[in-house]
Amino acid sequence: MGAVRRKYTPQYRRDAAHLVIDTGRAIRAVADEIGVGEQLLGRWVAIERSRMDEPPPAVDLNERAELERLRAENAQLRMDREFLKKAAAFFVAENASSQTPRSQ
Repeated sequence: MGAVRRKYTPQYRRDAAHLVIDTGRAIRAVADEIGVGEQLLGRWVAIERSRMDEPPPAVDLNERAELERLRAENAQLRMDREFLKKAAAFFVAENASSQTPRSQ
């Protein structure tokens, strides 16, 4: 029977790779510290570095149109909210002035 192969989550692999990338420490030192093989950690570091160099995915035309529509809707809702805030303040002031006793 062979040794049981350990499985690591993608998040663990990224975190381990960033221990090397972000701190500038040697792969060997980090591998010894976290208890993984040096070559294995080296592969994770190489994969993460190549992933970091990739440009972000482009937004397609449908997503861009939806984004523009949502931005316009957001701007309209902000204007509506500002108007309602001013209207509420006006009516509160009107109500307060009509409830004050008048001197005779």
